[in-house]
Formats: sequence, C-alpha cells, structure tokens
Amino acid sequence: MTNNVADHHPGNSVAEGNHEGDFGCSMVELRNLMELRSAEAVARLNDSYGGVQNVCKRLKTSPVEGLSGNPTDLEKRRQVFGQNFIPPKKAKTFLQLVWEALQDVTLIILEIAAIISLGLSFYHPPGGDNEMCGQSTGGVEDEGESQAGWIEGAAILFSVIIVVLVTAFNDWSKEKQFRGLQSRIEQEQKFTVIRKGQVIQIPVAEIVVGDIAQIKYGDLLPADGILIQGNDLKIDESSLTGESDQVKKSMDKDPMLLSGTHVMEGSGRMVVTAVGINSQTGIIFTLLGAGEGDEEKKVKKGKKSGAPENRNKAKTQDGVALEIQPLKSQEGVENEEKEKKKVKVPKKEKSVLQGKLTRLAVQIGKAGLIMSAITVIILVLYFVIDTFGVQKRPWLAECTPIYIQYFVKFFIIGVTVLVVAVPEGLPLAVTISLAYSVKKMMKDNNLVRHLDACETMGNATAICSDKTGTLTMNRMTVVQAYVGDTHYRQIPDPEAILPKVLDLIVHGVAINSAYTSKILPPEKEGGLPRQVGNKTECALLGFVLDLKQDYQAVRNEVPEEKLYKVYTFNSVRKSMSTVLRSSGGGFRMYSKGASEIILRKCTKILDKNGEPRVFKAKDRDEMVKKVIEPMACHGLRTICLAFRDFPADAEPDWDSENEILSDLTCIAVVGIEDPVRPEVPDAILKCQRAGITVRMVTGDNINTARAIATKCGILLPGEDFLCLEGKEFNRLIRNEKGEVEQEQLDKIWPKLRVLARSSPTDKHTLVKGIIDSTVGDQRQVVAVTGDGTNDGPALKKADVGFAMGIAGTDVAKEASDIILTDDNFTSIVKAVMWGRNVYDSISKFLQFQLTVNVVALVVVAFTRACITQDSMDIGDMEWSSWPYGAVQMLWVNLIMDTFASLALATEPPSESLLLRKPYGRNKPLISRTMMKNILGHAVYQLTIIFTLLFAGEQFFDIDSGRNAPLHSPPTEHYTIVFNTFVMMQLFNEINARKIHGERNVFEGIYRNPIFCTVVLGTFAAQIIIVEFGGKPFSCSGLTLSQWFWCIFIGVGELLWGQVSTHPKILTPFPSLMFLQAALEGGEASAPPCSRGTHLAVTGTTPGQLSRDIPAVRGIHWTAR
Repeated sequence: MTNNVADHHPGNSVAEGNHEGDFGCSMVELRNLMELRSAEAVARLNDSYGGVQNVCKRLKTSPVEGLSGNPTDLEKRRQVFGQNFIPPKKAKTFLQLVWEALQDVTLIILEIAAIISLGLSFYHPPGGDNEMCGQSTGGVEDEGESQAGWIEGAAILFSVIIVVLVTAFNDWSKEKQFRGLQSRIEQEQKFTVIRKGQVIQIPVAEIVVGDIAQIKYGDLLPADGILIQGNDLKIDESSLTGESDQVKKSMDKDPMLLSGTHVMEGSGRMVVTAVGINSQTGIIFTLLGAGEGDEEKKVKKGKKSGAPENRNKAKTQDGVALEIQPLKSQEGVENEEKEKKKVKVPKKEKSVLQGKLTRLAVQIGKAGLIMSAITVIILVLYFVIDTFGVQKRPWLAECTPIYIQYFVKFFIIGVTVLVVAVPEGLPLAVTISLAYSVKKMMKDNNLVRHLDACETMGNATAICSDKTGTLTMNRMTVVQAYVGDTHYRQIPDPEAILPKVLDLIVHGVAINSAYTSKILPPEKEGGLPRQVGNKTECALLGFVLDLKQDYQAVRNEVPEEKLYKVYTFNSVRKSMSTVLRSSGGGFRMYSKGASEIILRKCTKILDKNGEPRVFKAKDRDEMVKKVIEPMACHGLRTICLAFRDFPADAEPDWDSENEILSDLTCIAVVGIEDPVRPEVPDAILKCQRAGITVRMVTGDNINTARAIATKCGILLPGEDFLCLEGKEFNRLIRNEKGEVEQEQLDKIWPKLRVLARSSPTDKHTLVKGIIDSTVGDQRQVVAVTGDGTNDGPALKKADVGFAMGIAGTDVAKEASDIILTDDNFTSIVKAVMWGRNVYDSISKFLQFQLTVNVVALVVVAFTRACITQDSMDIGDMEWSSWPYGAVQMLWVNLIMDTFASLALATEPPSESLLLRKPYGRNKPLISRTMMKNILGHAVYQLTIIFTLLFAGEQFFDIDSGRNAPLHSPPTEHYTIVFNTFVMMQLFNEINARKIHGERNVFEGIYRNPIFCTVVLGTFAAQIIIVEFGGKPFSCSGLTLSQWFWCIFIGVGELLWGQVSTHPKILTPFPSLMFLQAALEGGEASAPPCSRGTHLAVTGTTPGQLSRDIPAVRGIHWTAR
C-alpha cells in the first residue's frame, strides 16, 4: 500500500515550519495533545488537526491498512518520535551490593573486633615487660610466634571479605536473573497492529508512532493513541488517575487512550501518537528518574505499597525487588499516586515459609545473643575476679593495653559464639533454593513473577480452577445443533437448512463476533485449522465453514466501520449483540450468548419453515429439558443465536439495554465441545492424594460443568459434594442486606466442588471466604487460575494467582503470581511439586545447619568459658588455646554453610513429594523427626569431640593442645579435633538429604551433580586448609594415619544416622509421645491406659505419622 501524504486542514493552527522528519506534526505537539482529556481533547483535535483522520494523514498512515512496514520508514519514525521503550532503573553495581552486604550487624561486629585485635597486636605497650602485668605471650619459646598475634585479626577480616563477596555476588546474580525474567516477559508481550492491510502481532517494543493498533477486552495499552473506531469501549484509567470508575471512550466524547491503562470492555482501533518516554506513563517515569537522587527514599517507600494493581504483590527479599513488571508497568505512576493520595493499604500476609523462617530466626537470634552474652560475662568475670580478687594484682596504667587485649579476645569469642548460633547461611539457602526452582519451573511452563509464590504453592490446600483451557483443551468445535425444530446430533448438511435461515446463521456469527477471531489454515499439512482469537467465536466460525459458507465474505461486505452499535460480551451480560442499519432504513440486531439467558429474552423462534412463531415460557422449559440439558449432560457448552429487527420509524434508545435486548427471535442453539485434556484426570488425582482440594469455577451451564467435573475426577460417584450455580451460591451465603456472611459461607465451601454460571465477583467471594475461614485447624492456602480481566481481584486475593499465558489477558497476567505458559492444569501440579521441594530443601538445610550450630555452640561456649579455664594461670598470664579458632568457626559456619546451602537447596523434586499432605501454616518448620535427627547427631558429635578433646592426645600419642598459651603455634591435637568435626559435618550433609526418616540417604544422589561437586569440593578445601592453612587457620599438618581416623569417625555419622532412624529409637511411652506431639505442634489426647492406648494426634498427617511414628503394639494412631 502507499501511505497517504499529509493533507493539512485549512483551519489548523499548528506551526508548519517546526514539523520533524517531514511528518505533519512534531513529537512535542502530539505529546501536548495527549495531555488533554474529554471535550477539551475533542475540541483541540478538531480545531487544530481537523479530526483523527487528518492526524492519520499527517502521520502518513492509513486508518484501514496501517503502515507499510517498510524498515526505512519504521526506523525514521523511531528517530523522530522515539522507541516504545522505557529504560529500566539502573541496576546496582557490584560495589553497591558489597556495601549493602557489609551492613550486616554480625559482620560489622566481627570487623570491629578484628580491627581492634589487629591494632593491639601491632601495639607494644610500655608495660609489656612489667612483671606485675605478666606476659601475654608467656610460655612461647619462639619470639617470632609471639609477634604473630596479627594473623588472627587479619584472617577474620579476610573471612569477612570472602563472605561479603559471596553475598554480593549472589545478590548480583539474583538481580541479573530477575532482569532476565523481566526481559523475557517484555519480549513475550505482543500487541496486535495493522500493517500493509494485514493484522499481525508484534513485540510491544516495536510499535511506532503512526501504527494502527487493534485493542480489545483485557489489553494493557502499550502506547498513547487516539481512537479511530470503537465498540462499547470502556477503559480502567485508575493507574493514571486514581479513579476506579471505568471511562467510556468514543470518537465524539473522549477518544484519548493512554499507555498503561486497561481495556475492561469492548474493542476498537487507535492510531499510536506517543511511545516510550514520550507517552504519559513514560513522562512520569522520566520525572521520577530526574528526582531520583533527591527522592530516592520516598520512591523506595512508595514501592512498598504501590497502586491498586500491584501493591499487594510488591515484596522484597535481600534487597532485591521480587516484583517483575512488564514493559508498561505502573511502578512509577503508582509511586506518584501514592504520594498524592497517601493511600493506606493493609500489608499482605507473609508466605508460609517466610512466616516460619522469621519466627525461627528470631528465636535462634535471641538464644545466640543470650549464649554470647553469658560466655563473655563468664570470661570477663573470671578474669577480673581471678586477677584482681584472688591474685590481688593492682590495676597499673602501663598494664591497661595488655588487659584490653584479653577483653578484646573475650569479645571476639563472644562474637564467634553469636556467629555460630545464628545460621547466616539460611537466607542464602532460601535464595538459592527459590532462584534454582524458579529457573527450573520455567522449563515446566511456570513463569514465576513473584518469587515467594513458588514456595507458597507447596503449601496449597485448595485450587480454584477455570474450566475452559485449563482443564479442557480450549479447542472448541460445534458438534450438535438445534435448528428449525430439529435436533441434529451431528453437524447438519447445509442443504437440510433453509437458505434464509442459513443466511441468518452466517450473518449472525460472522458479524456478531470480534473481527479478530478467525480460522486460519493449518501450519502443517494435514493438521487442524488454527483458531485465532476467542475460542467460542472460533467454534461458531468453524460451524459456518462446516456449513460450506464463507464468513470472511460477509465481513468484507460489512467492515467494522459499518457496525452501528456493539454490546460486547462481559461477565454480567453473558452475551454479545451487534446492531446494523438495514437497507430499508431500520435496524437489525444479532445476538448470541448463553442459551438459557438468551432464550429468556426470546419471544419467537424460527420453525421448520423458517418462519417465526410464538415462543412461550412453557416452550422454553420444554426446549431446556429436551435440547439444552441433554447437550449439557454430554459436557457441551450451549450457545443460542438470535436476532431482532427494529422499525425505521423511530430510532430506539440504545442505552436502554434491557429494552433493546428483549423480544428476540431464536435462530438456533448449538452445542460446543471442548474436550478434557487427557492428562488432567491423572493430575487432579495427584492433587487429591497430596491433600489439595480442586474446585471448578466456571461460567458454563451447571449440567455442562458437572459433566466436565465428573470426567476430570473433581466429582466422584457416591461422594457428598455440592454443585451450585452463582445465583444459588449467593442466596445461601448472603443476608437480607446482600452482605456475605462468613458463617454461612463456612457451611458451603468445604463441600463445594463446582460453581457454575459464576461471575468474577463470585470467584472473588469464594476465594476470600475460604482464605478468611476459621474452619479447620489452620488457614487454607488457596491457588486460583484466571484468564479474564475481571479475574484480577480473585488472582490478587489468592495466595497464589495463576494467569493463562496463551488465553490470558494482560490484566490477568499483571495481577498474577505465576503465568502458565501452556495454560495446562498439569503445570499447576508441577508448581506444587516445586513448591514442596523448596520447603523440604530449606528443612534439609536447617537440619544440617542446626546440627553444626548446636555442636559448635556447646564446644565453643562450654569449653572456652567453663572447662579450659582450669589450665589458665593468671599469675603467669598463661591462657590456654581452645579447640576452634574464630577463623575455623567462620570457615565452618559461613563458608561451609554457603556450600551446604548450594548442595541441599538444589535437590531436584520427585513424585513422592505429592504423596503427603500440605504442611500447613501452623506446623513448626522443624518437625519431630528433624528435631530427633538434630539432637541425635549432636549427641554423637559432642561425644566424639569431647572424647578427642580430653583423651585424644593419649589415643594418638601426641602433645596435648589444652595447655598451649595464647599465641602458641597450632597443635596436632586441636587440628585433629577440628578436622574430625568437619568430616562429621561432611558426612552428616549426606544424612541431611532425608528429613522424613528414610533409610536410604543415597537415593537419587547422582541426580544432583551440584551436591556431589560441593561435597567433594569441600573435602578438597579441608585438605588444603589443614595441610597448608597454618597459623591463620590454627592448623598443623596431619599424618596419613590421622587423616584415616578423622575420615573413619566422619563415616560413623552415616552409621549413626541408620541407628537413629530405627523404629525402636522411638520409645513407646505416652509421656514421651506427648513431648513428641508438642515438638511437632500437634495436640495429643490420651485416654486412660488399658490393654491398648488410643492416642489421637492432630496437626499432622497420616503420611507423616506412618513415617515418623512406628506401629507399636498396643498403641493405635489416628490422624484428625
């Protein structure tokens, strides 16, 4: 096509000398035009530009055929008017992330202690030779060693640097991955434009000024534009204006369409007038970017709540935003609106894992702080009392630096106790596990937009699923029809239908459908024709083709511009109607929609002769009974086609919908089949085994819904479940004032399995009611699927919202947490599996981490503060060395934890995860079995450590390390203790792979190469540290024999693990069982003991009971 040359309107007032790139208007002029609204915009458009048609001419584009698509022309437009791209906020540099990592309180304390230690090691006090002060290095023969006190401080700083670099690198990698996900979302976001007369989809970033864009229900507008043609168009502009009311758009009242707003109803075409940073959204982003330096804190504060679209989803973790926005996200707009309106919105509840980890971290932190303080206090008091009380030494000024050295040493020990107690590796484990899972979930067709949704899905107890496209194939075809008093069980022969009735069917389908819906030839020879657009409309268009008719010829004869009035489909109408002006001067309206709704508005029906006859209520009831219900019982969706002629004498009031959509004449009723996906019944069975209730929420007829639910396995024969229609559902749960009563809803939802003829409001009410319910032991965790614009509220309210990647609207995707790229229910089951795997991975890491912490804490605190004091002689200022140096503890607790988190957090999921019930919100993160494993292995390790500590020198025939002075060289004795400790952790890491009492800890180990690499790598690093670590790591080289003994004791961990998982370890005494039940967070009730004790434990699951509690003779276990 040839682009039209700009013809300037005679009355225009735009200066023609300033136009850029030979276009009839400049970027600034268009930008200013788009800032106007309503009547003012219409007036400026007409006065200055001569209407929207002239704007198209100035922009050298055709309102019908669009741009030519010439690459040179497109590039020129990008240069003159800009690209449709808003630059993202600059990513944090690696140095900034390093600085953030340095803000950790524990690391700051360590840094201060290390610097003080370094400073004192280089400072030689004048009273150092004073006999009254003693010698801090007393007993050291090597003068060089006495000057090596700086090494420990330097080594602590070195370890802190490593931890900071690892943390910063992890944050950098995480942010890079999130930006990659965001980039993928942007690349997948496409929009429909007309180029060279062809309707095509292009990436949003490729849209240019002058493009003719087709807009439809559910779209998120990617650029500013002016309406050329619209049908019943309503826009949600709340993201820009803050007003929740939908704005009607029309050529004569308000044709201005703005980027970032949502199409809630209708369809149309617009000419793009501003893109990227020149659009209204882009301008706001630019303003925010300009003031970023001054208002950075305000902006960050604003991000925490956001606008109605995203405020409930904006979460951060480890300083990185988890909200992954599409190109036209309203983040900047939301911030500005928040500053203006100061809207206060309740904070969304934490995810299950977040809540449990927070509670656990607080408890561990408090315990560690108390232990740390007690250790320091004991050391300081012992030193002060023994030095100034028992020894009666005076405090001499020249001795002060030496005394301070000891206090710093005590402080470092206290900090080390705190470091050991607090599991610093936990945030890293959580991050790695979630990031790893998100990456893998993409291969399973789950595009995760909010990181915590991955974990929350593992705790889901209920799924409210759509029917069409999720449970079914979304490949709709008409298989039955009722035309002219005849019920055809197959597609009728075209000759069996009267020509005038056939003509009504063809026109009623071709015209009264979105023109974007069409049937295209198959991509491969022998394949099925491609359905583009609304699948129900595609089924009807396919029906027309099956009748050997051509719908496209009708559309060419009646283009969209000739449509007089369109009542587009929405969830309230459940129908669509299109009005045409007849050649005789009157009007004809075609309608289609849900059969029972359209039939209620019909007063006539075409008989076998094609003539209208009276259609009374009893005729309708008989038709429902004989035609509609049989179709529905076969799982068919029933659609009624109807029409109405309006006389030419007076034009009706088109705004009186109820009057217009009445007195219809029924043409035909068709039955549309949408087969159940073959893999869905098995997926639903897996959900039911996993303790997840699946509910179907659909807009279809209740008989159709019941038939599909039965085929899927949601409804099972003989079970007492409810199937309700939306009206009946609302009648049961609402009071006289129309308010939802939670008490009434609580009586309905536990048995409800199918909600038919439901509106999006009904779906939101159901989801909110289930989440707010107090029925049962714990709050339900609800996942919801949605594809429509009006599903947004339910998707946001749900704990996890799934949007359809193929059939879903942009609005639904933006409101969701996870996008199903294949629209398949089986992908939701995979999300459950990955979510449970995340939870178990964190539990595995905790089991390993807390075992290390318990052992190290007892050894460090107990031996340092209480046992090895016996060897300290204040008189000679000798201070014994201790089993683990601060650097060794940092290696074990920080460096090794990083490896462990990488190993245990990347375990791939297995189907066995779906054989247990959800953990729920109230169950403690550390289960009874985990507690048994932690304490059991801690006992084994402490026994070994204390045996080696007090008898190791005799067993290995070496010098004792217990009497070594403060800065003495590393001893073989303590090196063996340290090395054995690490070996036990290494083999206990293998034990930690199983947390439910499984015996085979090696099962599936080769499926996780990362785990094998980490274990072998840690072992290699330990060899280097022991043999070459020297003074910084307080290690002395070991002989081959000593190495074998260390490894042998470490392997003993595996044997001890088998012993501790043996059923007889659980003593079958009621008192112990109460303790175990309490550990698990359940409630136990024990009737008076007789021959058999019946113990009912709640708060757990049968699967967990069968694993954790053996069948003990005389004791019966019941899970409630």
